[in-house]
Amino acid sequence: MGEVLVEVKDLKKHFPVTRGIVLMKQVGAIKAVDGISFTINRGETFGLVGESGCGKTTTARLILLLEKITSGTVLFGGKDISQLSRPELKRYRGSVQAVFQDPFSSLSPRMRVGDIIAEPIVVNDALPKKAVRERVAELLKVVGLRSDGAELYPHEFSGGQRQRIAIARALSLNPSLIILDEPVSALDVSIRAQAMNLLHDIQQDFGVTYLLIAHDLAVVKHMSNRIGVMYLGKLVEVAESEEFHFHPLHPYTQALLSAALPSHPDDQREEIILPGEVPTPFNPPPGCRLHPRCPQAKPLCSQEEPLLKEVSPGHQVACHLH
Repeated sequence: MGEVLVEVKDLKKHFPVTRGIVLMKQVGAIKAVDGISFTINRGETFGLVGESGCGKTTTARLILLLEKITSGTVLFGGKDISQLSRPELKRYRGSVQAVFQDPFSSLSPRMRVGDIIAEPIVVNDALPKKAVRERVAELLKVVGLRSDGAELYPHEFSGGQRQRIAIARALSLNPSLIILDEPVSALDVSIRAQAMNLLHDIQQDFGVTYLLIAHDLAVVKHMSNRIGVMYLGKLVEVAESEEFHFHPLHPYTQALLSAALPSHPDDQREEIILPGEVPTPFNPPPGCRLHPRCPQAKPLCSQEEPLLKEVSPGHQVACHLH
């Protein structure tokens, strides 16, 4: 076990649902993230997977302080991020950066690439212009782009190159943690491997920690040391990458893996189909949230919520079957 960089404890984000125009009355809440706990060790990649709407991106936004935490805590380097003083908050925002899914919308079309990469440096560090230019050229080199690209605009680059620019911007302040929110899903399949290898090389060279959010299990398997699975705002399983792929315990994880493309066309695997639709986070079912769709559900599953418990070293699962 390495040193813990991020510790999330019972994190919740509930969005209020209101009715009425003048006298607005809260009628309930959308439980986007509903009491999740996990740790990320320094220098590792922690993958967070699950289908759309399960709360992965909301979790990332809470860690980035782009959303207000409803309850629970996020500790970064042992400090509660919601209690930071203004100077500490500025340092925290420099230490935690993000690379978003769509490089087309996350880069300003009106700014030159050099200014896009330099912006965090200019805002946070009082460096002379020459030093900033040198830093930008160095970052472009790190992500495999030519330094004269600093004078161009984002539309003059391909999708894969734009994502490299976004990665260079995220690296500009030497962050400890980079949150990768679907970093390759908007790219062509042929370019994905290049982008993943670049991220892997950067991690080796700079010792940066990643929180990888994705729904493509092949990407997560290739990049992650440990993987957490989310379903409807809850964390249902956490395991080392190998253990996760060869010994999934939660019925939802098993169904996810059975739906993924096999690594070899001749691989035979059992197809697990979960009936019905994902319930709404506005009014999630009682007990285990998967029980209305779970092929192995018992009466207990609809009454009592299973807690995330360690069943073998490093392998946690929230399921009454284990």
